[in-house]
Amino acid sequence: MITIDTEDRRSIRTVTLDRPDARNALTVAGLEGLEAAIADADEAVIYLQGRGPAFCAGADLEVVGDLDGDRDRAAEFARLGQRVARTIEDSPAIVVAGIDGPARGGGLELALACDVRVGTPDSTYGEPGVTFGLFGAWGGTVRLPRVVGEGDALEFALSGRVIDADEALQTGLISRIEGDPRSVAEEIADNAHDALGVLKRRLRDDRERATQERREAQVFGDLVAAHADDIDAVLE
Repeated sequence: MITIDTEDRRSIRTVTLDRPDARNALTVAGLEGLEAAIADADEAVIYLQGRGPAFCAGADLEVVGDLDGDRDRAAEFARLGQRVARTIEDSPAIVVAGIDGPARGGGLELALACDVRVGTPDSTYGEPGVTFGLFGAWGGTVRLPRVVGEGDALEFALSGRVIDADEALQTGLISRIEGDPRSVAEEIADNAHDALGVLKRRLRDDRERATQERREAQVFGDLVAAHADDIDAVLE
């Protein structure tokens, strides 16, 4: 069972994914808890991190396996993840992802929804779902090419390979490598809070994502139905 811990201090809400034994993999309840922790924040900056040796492994594969290949339920699960990512992206706060250890699948997609991504030297990044017939469906197909460019996004997503912090920095997937990523959140929080909000709104203007997300959820449902046996094999 994952818990979502929050701590408010010095204009920063720290949101911690707390399920270290499962690399902070997210269930339905975990996604809903994360959504609430972001949505009710009054602080100027939100700092998102994972507890233990991983940032987030993405969706709990047990949850995906329990969908039993049902297209509609799978698409509904994808839409929930998309909604949480939109809550992060649309928050009036500046959301900083502090990534230490693995960020995989949906965990990487949630980081992509953040305004700033900072990795430690030990951080790693991957979209491994393609290796067993899936892909991340929490808005990653919309945001990844915007962040790293279409060419790098295609190679990264289609290969299923894992990249380290140096390559993530080179492609623009993260903006900085820091031993303590929280220091970047503190640096941002020291600035004028009204200016931060205005800058975020202007930089994110005119982004159409609804059609792409609708298609993403539908295709995810199709793939869960087609690869139900492959998902079960991964869980065994």
